[in-house]
Amino acid sequence: MSSSAALPDPAANSAPASASASAPASASASAPAPADRRRWFALAIVMTAAFMDLVDVTIVNIAIPSITRDTGASVSAIQWITAGYALAFAAGLITGGRLGDIYGRKRLFLIGIAGFTVASALCGLAPNSDVLVAARILQGATAALMVPQVLSIVHATFPAHERGKVFGLFGAVVGLGAVSGPLLGALLTEWNLFGLEWRPIFLINLPVGIAGLILGAKFITESKAPRAMRLDLVGVGLVTLAMLMLIYPLTRGHELDWPLWGHFSMVGSLFVFALLVRHQRQKAVIDGSPLIELSLFRVKSFAAGIAVQLTFGVGLGIFFLVWTLYMQMGLGWSVLRAGTTGIPFSVAVSVAAGISVQKLVPRFGRKVLQAGALLMVAGLLTYLWEAEHYGMAITSWQMAVPLVVMGVGMGLIVAPLTDAILSEVPKEHAGSASGLINTVQQMGTALGLGLVSVVFFGAIGDRLAPQEIGPAFVDAFQQSLWWVAGVLSVIFLLMLALPARPKAHVEGEAAAPDAPLPTEPVLKV
Repeated sequence: MSSSAALPDPAANSAPASASASAPASASASAPAPADRRRWFALAIVMTAAFMDLVDVTIVNIAIPSITRDTGASVSAIQWITAGYALAFAAGLITGGRLGDIYGRKRLFLIGIAGFTVASALCGLAPNSDVLVAARILQGATAALMVPQVLSIVHATFPAHERGKVFGLFGAVVGLGAVSGPLLGALLTEWNLFGLEWRPIFLINLPVGIAGLILGAKFITESKAPRAMRLDLVGVGLVTLAMLMLIYPLTRGHELDWPLWGHFSMVGSLFVFALLVRHQRQKAVIDGSPLIELSLFRVKSFAAGIAVQLTFGVGLGIFFLVWTLYMQMGLGWSVLRAGTTGIPFSVAVSVAAGISVQKLVPRFGRKVLQAGALLMVAGLLTYLWEAEHYGMAITSWQMAVPLVVMGVGMGLIVAPLTDAILSEVPKEHAGSASGLINTVQQMGTALGLGLVSVVFFGAIGDRLAPQEIGPAFVDAFQQSLWWVAGVLSVIFLLMLALPARPKAHVEGEAAAPDAPLPTEPVLKV
């Protein structure tokens, strides 16, 4: 999700709500009455923005060969075109959530979508790979302002008894957005609109972003944190530094033959993370405005869910990039054939995500997520067998079965996982939780993309004859799938710490549509 595939924002169950645009933010205890039809316009706007972000994470993968041919991008540049976005996104999400708490979630959403649109234009007009990498980093940074506000706005707009429906709908959109990027990217690249080759995959964001900016200003209701907070600039710096020290050496390691400084940097990142934790504890005591609300980790469901998110991001980060390279550069398929091969996966994710929250989780609870992890492992093992058995002669139809199994498994995870993590998160920590849950997933994606140097490119020789490239990519793909299967096995075990029956806001559950939201326990720092 990003490829990462990114997951829904946890503010849905934890953000303070605003009764109306004119009501004081500090008194925002309940959502607007259901009779206000504007809330559905607001939902469509923020979901479109979230869809745009999710598509943009995966749409690039399918166009990598075209970008490489056009710009002469190196292996490192290829990884940075994808990992740079995820890294900037991860580094800025916590800050983006906190800024929304302080200055208003509608305001930050509009700033984010405007910046994302401008960055998309820069990506589409980039003359070389260096400019494209820089524009992608800017795109990730502006997405980090936009995405944390999405479900915070949903919470401020919808009453509790309607959020089950919204979660199910949002889960379907998340699943569709995360995996439809390759198909959309394939079509836009194959059509070669106006002779622009891969560039329309970014330029298509311009009309969508402009429409979202105009409509968002009209229909979205503003909301803020109930008390004044300050931005922790030191915390922002430490988060960014720690992730750069970890991800950059992984991404450049293979190309630079794993220099000693890279190992020192990765080890040093652990000390910077430790320093960040210490600083956040001190910040909480000094002024009560830490960047990361560490007390959230005392909630078992949240802590376990964060671990699942991080690990899930690693697996998806590896799989989506390696899968694309395998089909196009290994099997020699066209961009359109590679994109259409993913259609069964897209459909399976969307259908499973749409029914999991409303139909399955209320009856089976945590077992739904664990079944999803097992199905993904089963799909990967089937894919491994097929890749080895058919070799270079494998067809798209033969891939359909493992892709459907994997897609159903992913769909059973992406939507209910959010609700499980959020079930006990207190409302006053909306921004921190919102940024943190997305940050760890994106950090996992960036880490997975960095690990591609190890698990994929590390298995391919530096100097291959043309006839050796295909078999080498097939072998490297199989090795990568073993890694992803191992990651998903770890996820299955981590899910044991999630609530057996996470709280769900099922429609009709509330006593009255206009009743105030139930009070959630407050965590003491």
